[in-house]
Amino acid sequence: MGLGLGFVMSKIGNLSTSDHTSVVSMNLFVALLCACIVIGHLLEENRWMNESITALAIGLGTGVIILLTTGGKSSHLLVFSEDLFFIYLLPPIIFNAGFQVKKKQFFRNFMTIMLFGAVGTLISFGIISFGAIHFFDKMDVGSLDIGDYLAIGAIFSATDSVCTLQVLNQDETPLLYSLVFGEGVVNDATSVVLFNAIQSFDLSHINSAIALQFVGNFLYLFIASTLLGVLAGLLSAYIIKKLYFGRHSTDREVALMILMAYFSYMLSELFYLSAILTVFFCGIVMSHYTWHNVTESSRVTTKHAFATLSFIAEIFIFLYVGMDALDIEKWRVVSSSPGESVGISSILLGLILLGRAAFVFPLSFLSNLTKKFPYEKIGIKQQVTIWWAGLMRGAVSMALAYNKFTRAGHTQLRGNAIMITSTISVVLFSTVVFGLMTKPLVRFLLPSPKGLPRMVSSEPSSPKSLSVPLLGNGQESETDLNNGQSVPRPTSLRMLFSTPSRTVHHYWRKFDDAFMRPVFGGRGFVPFVPGSPTEQSARGW
Repeated sequence: MGLGLGFVMSKIGNLSTSDHTSVVSMNLFVALLCACIVIGHLLEENRWMNESITALAIGLGTGVIILLTTGGKSSHLLVFSEDLFFIYLLPPIIFNAGFQVKKKQFFRNFMTIMLFGAVGTLISFGIISFGAIHFFDKMDVGSLDIGDYLAIGAIFSATDSVCTLQVLNQDETPLLYSLVFGEGVVNDATSVVLFNAIQSFDLSHINSAIALQFVGNFLYLFIASTLLGVLAGLLSAYIIKKLYFGRHSTDREVALMILMAYFSYMLSELFYLSAILTVFFCGIVMSHYTWHNVTESSRVTTKHAFATLSFIAEIFIFLYVGMDALDIEKWRVVSSSPGESVGISSILLGLILLGRAAFVFPLSFLSNLTKKFPYEKIGIKQQVTIWWAGLMRGAVSMALAYNKFTRAGHTQLRGNAIMITSTISVVLFSTVVFGLMTKPLVRFLLPSPKGLPRMVSSEPSSPKSLSVPLLGNGQESETDLNNGQSVPRPTSLRMLFSTPSRTVHHYWRKFDDAFMRPVFGGRGFVPFVPGSPTEQSARGW
């Protein structure tokens, strides 16, 4: 009996020790997040640094300290998990991207964005995959099959344009910002869809039937994921408009928006769709309908809550990637041939550069052929900026590589270890070296016009300010630039008489005003209840 009691007490003691260790780790990690935010703020005006590089540098420094204090056994506080990344960290980032996007610019350039984000990613995927097959077959990489090579193409086709977006300004360069931003989101979604499609097919014997099935599966995932996001956004708008939660509690409608967004993401995961596309389009629909159905205080709250969650998730990811880069277990497996690891990383970087250039410049040329006005065309300096913006590789590439080549963040197989360490090297090099050169390059290619001061604000720029007039065209604050030259935008009345009105946008607006907004709410259809929290807001509208 005494022995049994002692055994139980020892187990409880071990459990409490483990819990205490986890609490210590989380305290340190939260402290590091705070340090990243403070130091990033202090370096905000620095010519070279940005928050992503700051978080990576702090992560690397912390990893070195942990390595020294543990005698070279470990370099990170938490074990990386692709589930942690895809289920908890990625949703707020992608949703906020859709929620804050300037919809007019995004959909005006929708075909170009889809060209870059979908077709361009497929071109890059093909070049990286075939390049990996050609070069890695001649090197002693390990036992990689055709599925592994195609997975490598999908992994290194996923861009991370955070560094460039931190430098570009939506109001100074709306065309360029919308292209880089939109392409980044569609690119990540396409890469993940490709990766999942590769995982679900037996590619050992490829024939025309399997190729057609692969293409059909890809298109199905793309379309079904988008429709699911749109439906989730419309459902949230309809519920809030009909039940009008604001009469009772602002907290309820804010909570419902957050939970419906996350529900759309998890529902997409449940049906094996692209959760990135789903939550992105859910964010766009919510900003167009749902956001206008809530009280004024809820608008302010959701606007900043989504931006804050996204900001913390991004810093968390870069901080952890910095620490995980020094994971001694992975490097120990490849320590016998460091030159080979460097060679593989160099080949991958070269393929990324080539794959990026292979679609940016030709597709820009094709896009320009369809544009009537000079300010709508993508100049050569803007093309170079777009090419550069997609060279960085980040958390999506890391998560996909872990998913493919490790189990629970660890691997003892040499080929898998080489691919993980090469991915880490490419992510670090591209983020730090290319990222450090981003600000000087953008300022050299696209200098700020003297008459238009660079806006420095922590306010999310969309959904638009509550003071935007109802009947305005929503473009007053935007100035199109072509090679740094300001192009005056005609007024709404001049645009009405000087440009054809029978466009896709024209018919969508008619359909939106006649059917969608009366049913789902939106600007101009805000519920009005006497004595309610939105009474003052309704008078303002």
